[in-house]
Amino acid sequence: MFRSIRLRLTALYLLAGLALIAVVGGVSYRLMSYYFQATTDLALQHRMAHELLALNLPIPPELAAAEASWSTNPTRLFPPAPLTAGTSAAPIQHLSYADELAEEAYDGSLAAIFVLPLNLAGQPVATHEATPSPFTPDHQAVVAALAQTYDQRTITLAPGARIRLLTYRLPLGHTIALFQLGRALTDQDRVSDQLLLTLLMFGAGSAIVVGAGSWWVAGRSLAPAHRAWEQQQAFVANASHELRTPLTLIRASAEVARRKLGPVEINHHALLDDVLVECDHMNRLVEDLLLLSRLDAYHLPLELTTVPIPALLIEVQHRVEPLADELGVRLVVQGIHGTVWADPTRLRQVLLILLDNALRYTPRGGTITITAHPHHREVELRVADTGVGIAPEHLPHLFDRFYRANDLPRTSDKGSGLGLSIAQALMKAHHGAITITSTQGQGTQVRLLLSAARS
Repeated sequence: MFRSIRLRLTALYLLAGLALIAVVGGVSYRLMSYYFQATTDLALQHRMAHELLALNLPIPPELAAAEASWSTNPTRLFPPAPLTAGTSAAPIQHLSYADELAEEAYDGSLAAIFVLPLNLAGQPVATHEATPSPFTPDHQAVVAALAQTYDQRTITLAPGARIRLLTYRLPLGHTIALFQLGRALTDQDRVSDQLLLTLLMFGAGSAIVVGAGSWWVAGRSLAPAHRAWEQQQAFVANASHELRTPLTLIRASAEVARRKLGPVEINHHALLDDVLVECDHMNRLVEDLLLLSRLDAYHLPLELTTVPIPALLIEVQHRVEPLADELGVRLVVQGIHGTVWADPTRLRQVLLILLDNALRYTPRGGTITITAHPHHREVELRVADTGVGIAPEHLPHLFDRFYRANDLPRTSDKGSGLGLSIAQALMKAHHGAITITSTQGQGTQVRLLLSAARS
């Protein structure tokens, strides 16, 4: 039980850690992509403003803002050295080799831009300043720029290379109707791919580290509860063992006293009969608690073997039928087929628990039906009754220990409230399943699934 809880806690911690890593990595990747695009767009707008100035055309406000921003960025990134006393006002070069490389890289984004002068039809216009273009003009961008002054988009060529385009419409009356500027994003995509690969490798390594750490933290968190659970199981087992002897002595003493009573002491006979009944009830309760503690600690050995279902159910029918006849309940065993891999003693115990519950909840004149048939690689057993049924609010708690519904038709019958808990634990020990469905006023059906024996 604690191992499954530890696994779930580990999975929860691991998912939380991976989610955090994914968010940080995704934000980092997104910020870098945004930086690349913003820088590229700024360079395209700066170059477009340069082209318009070369033609003595007015610069639109958005390009003027881009021009001012572009002019400010180099000063911010590479500020000039401050003048000191005794130095001339001439520019002083104090740039290191790394600074020069950085400035070259910054200005290199301008050199990577190609310029396509276009006419109204979107065809290139031959000029001595035109930059060789790696692709033909994009006509969708041309149409959009003619409709709304300018257009900015990213296109993908056939080999998969991406290009960022800025297309601007010029005032009428010029040979050149539009400028289409573009920059290949191959280098940026290469850096993005390298970053993505690095993030994935970091995420894989982090998953291993976080998983190991989560397993350790979950173990430390559950250690106190595990110790308390083991102490509780040890107490229940020890208490059950210690209670057996006094209960046996009490029952023996009551039987001896009952035999010695004379026929005139009939009231004392009834009192001793009640003592014997309570002793039997306490003995069953102690046995149930001991069995549950062994099941919880996985200390109950199962003698698994091939069990023919027809022979087992007929045996159970013979044991239960006298009690069913006494209570006026009809017990029917029909359609029984299949062979399972189980412990016959423990499987018989599960069936007796279910039949005992069915007899308690089925009024006189009712019917209890037992069926069994193969179902794929399993055998399905059903115990159905026509009793009072179970209210919907009780169904989720039927397997809870000491839980009892308050609508028993035979209020004199006493149960420990552990029967279904034991049945469920025994089915889990067999790697099987038990489910209960019920309709109030119509009856209850219990379904068991067990692995079929291999032929």
